[in-house]
Amino acid sequence: ILQTSVFLTLSPPLPSLPENKILVAQHPLLTVANKTANLVCNYTYNGTGKEFRASLHKGTDSAVEVCFISWNAHQTSSNSNKEFNCQGSHNKDKVVFYLWNMSASQTDIYFCKIEAMYPPPYVCNEKSNGTVIHVKGKLGNTPIQTQEPQSAIPLWIMVAVTGVLTFYSTLITAVFINYWQKSKKNMYHRSDYMNMTPRHPPHQKNKAYPSYAPTRDYTAYRS
Repeated sequence: ILQTSVFLTLSPPLPSLPENKILVAQHPLLTVANKTANLVCNYTYNGTGKEFRASLHKGTDSAVEVCFISWNAHQTSSNSNKEFNCQGSHNKDKVVFYLWNMSASQTDIYFCKIEAMYPPPYVCNEKSNGTVIHVKGKLGNTPIQTQEPQSAIPLWIMVAVTGVLTFYSTLITAVFINYWQKSKKNMYHRSDYMNMTPRHPPHQKNKAYPSYAPTRDYTAYRS
């Protein structure tokens, strides 16, 4: 008697299809020393979208849209905020935002946003951790030693000017005091020589010769 054994193998159940979702990953820090930055937004998407839009946002609340890029199977378009120099490009699994002529005031945290626009349903990624772009200014690139002589020269000039002004003020004050003392001495000398000529007493202005005036001797003039 032949005995046949039949083994039934049950395959594991197929995993359920994942939901339509976009995940974004960014580098946490990007230091800019030459005013140019390339911010890479890596993303994964498991949906069936055919039209996409990727944008870069500045600030903790993502209030400022720096620039964006949109694409489909036929064309790609990009636009930038007038306050930034930015352009985006996309690849199969990443979007790169190129920024140039950056200033130190643009140091902030930047977030990538990826959107599946068409066909429905609309999907966008949850907010990522973002990338802090640190733009170094002129003071950060210049050694401190080169700044010290520039700050010392105005101080030296200020001290010199102050010394000259103090010297001339003291000199003028000394000359003035000397002149004042001499004038005071002259005034005292003049007060010692008073006019001793007698004055006419009251009520005798019409008399030719006052009673106290000496009588002129006319005999001296006779021949």
